[in-house]
Amino acid sequence: MDYLLLWNRFRQQYPDQRGSAQKQLHACLRHAIQQGTLASGTRLASSRTLAQELGIARNTVVFAYEQLLSEGFLTATRRGSVVNSLELMQEVAAVAPAEVPSRRLSKRGDSLMPLPVPSDLTTAFAPGVPSLADFPMPRWRKMLEQEWRNASAADLGYGQACGEMSLRIAIADYLRASRGVLCDPEQVFITDGTQSSLDLCARVFADVGDKVWIENPGYVGAQVAFRGAQLKMVGIAVDDDGIAPKASDWRTHTPRLIYVTPSHQYPTGKVMSLPRRLELLKQAQHHQSLIIEDDYDSEFRHDGPPLPAMQGLVPNAPVLYLGTFSKTLFPAIRIAYIIAPRDVLPAFEQHLLRSFLRGRSVEQRCLARFVSEGYFAQHIRRMRRLYRERRDTLVDALQRHMSNEVEIHGDLAGMHLAIRFRDSMMDDVAVSRAALAAGIVAPALSLHKVGQRQNDWCGLMLGYAQVPSEQMEAQVRKLARILAVHARV
Repeated sequence: MDYLLLWNRFRQQYPDQRGSAQKQLHACLRHAIQQGTLASGTRLASSRTLAQELGIARNTVVFAYEQLLSEGFLTATRRGSVVNSLELMQEVAAVAPAEVPSRRLSKRGDSLMPLPVPSDLTTAFAPGVPSLADFPMPRWRKMLEQEWRNASAADLGYGQACGEMSLRIAIADYLRASRGVLCDPEQVFITDGTQSSLDLCARVFADVGDKVWIENPGYVGAQVAFRGAQLKMVGIAVDDDGIAPKASDWRTHTPRLIYVTPSHQYPTGKVMSLPRRLELLKQAQHHQSLIIEDDYDSEFRHDGPPLPAMQGLVPNAPVLYLGTFSKTLFPAIRIAYIIAPRDVLPAFEQHLLRSFLRGRSVEQRCLARFVSEGYFAQHIRRMRRLYRERRDTLVDALQRHMSNEVEIHGDLAGMHLAIRFRDSMMDDVAVSRAALAAGIVAPALSLHKVGQRQNDWCGLMLGYAQVPSEQMEAQVRKLARILAVHARV
């Protein structure tokens, strides 16, 4: 065997193989054995001989041989190192690609494929992205460093399954004062984000095949969670007052869960009226349904004070209240929460204790201080003013450049608004794709339909929280040009 030729050919064929000479020689010999170049039963040259032939240190060869021995490619005998029998490995490697059966996802996984991919971009007009540049990073960094200095070895382990009590207390205090939520800290459960909260609610509070109502058009993340839990989704149309179930829906499609975004409907931006909220609570009580109230950006109401949460409108409301700090602070924080009704607390807590291992105790305690010491409320006030200014700038630009083509919806609150095409025959998916190619993220409203139920919304979502006012005009003009091209098609 010409080992020098084998060595040089391997390095030419795989120039990206980097690392020490020991690792390169090991990779070379292993590759030769797997390919059959060094056949079963071949006795390799002694370490001294191979080192001299390749011009490398003997220890390099010894390392490579010992590694191959430990992996089972070689056997040490009195005659030296011998290549083991690898016929089975070579048979598997020789199977033609066409003979390998194609792998598939589970039926649950397949069911998620038609859903659009949520955007994680931070450019205009990606919805759900806060103004990251305006987050008080120095304050947060200082508080986080203080918490890490005070941390113990125990904080490096798994945290409390229900979340740090200091954070649960801070959240309960804040929600009672700002959102009218009726809760004690024991009802607050910390999760890893709204998607985690939705997955948890879908699996814990419903069985496979149970019906779940979701606003139509509705939040794709909720659809992912409910499909993954194998629930039967029923799309309920949204009107100017929010979700609008008919008497026949309650009668023939009685839900186990009802998912709503009442403070700022996702994606249309509609605000659910008080009569509609009270009627939904009444019917849910009567039919023993649980309402999942996703209050994802409720703090940002631009005209008047924030509306109180549904959860606090009546005592013992049948509501699972969801909130997140990803929209109010920054997405990477990955901390959200569920406010659970009192009658499910024991079972819910036991489920978490058995199913979830939490971490990031230090970050949770830092966030607890950030909330309880008033910095969170201060940040919300600043962002409310900033987002109102950016909303005004966007609405003004849309009215000047696109008023003949679109109607504006959902601009009273939140971090995004919806533009609905006056020409309902326009392809909002094609417009969205063209906008993305031009650097603008503007999800199509039609892609948020639920199941096969008709969705009359044709248009785009425009997030404005992360777009500086001075850039808004140029972005709207660019979008107007794209819309004009598609209007002529």
